[in-house]
Parts: sequence; C-alpha cells; structure tokens
Amino acid sequence: MDKQTQIELEAAAFRRLRQHLMEDRTDVQNIDMMNLAGFCRNCLSRWYQEAANERGIDMGKSEARETFYGMTMDEWKTTYQTDASAEKQAAFKTAFEENVGKESS
Repeated sequence: MDKQTQIELEAAAFRRLRQHLMEDRTDVQNIDMMNLAGFCRNCLSRWYQEAANERGIDMGKSEARETFYGMTMDEWKTTYQTDASAEKQAAFKTAFEENVGKESS
C-alpha cells in the first residue's frame, strides 16, 4: 500500500471513530472511557491539537475540543454528561495520572 492511501485510510478510520463517539455512543461517558481504556474524547481532541501545533497551526485546547466535539464543552456537558460517583472519580484520578500525567492545580 502506498503512503498516501495509508494516510487516507487512517484518516477515514479516525473520522469513523469520531462519529461513533460523538454521534452513535453519546451515552458513553468520558470518565468511563478513561477508567477502562486510558483515553477519552478529551484525549483525542488534545492529540488533534498537538498534531495541529506540530504543523505550525495555532490551536488551543478549547478550539481543539470544539472542533472534535462539534460543539463547546459546556454544550456537550449540558447535553450528554451525567454525574459520576465518588468511586468513578477516584478511578479517573488514577487513570488520568497513569495515562496523561498529574493534573495541574
């Protein structure tokens, strides 16, 4: 397979993953994804931002999230996010530190 075809297939797979997470399975909470898989929608938007920045495109965290989510984080939270139990929040803290790093205050 040539490099361009590989890039196009990878991009198509990413778009399908985004659709699955943002349209098909909005019921799946980010905290559950992070606790089970070590990444969530926010991680994907951060990786998108990092890729843009590496290519000289100035993109901040909020802009990357809005691009990935298709709406602001406030809109997403209001529409889809549910409250998490204390147990889920504690597991998230551990998963976040293991997969992303320590949260800054």
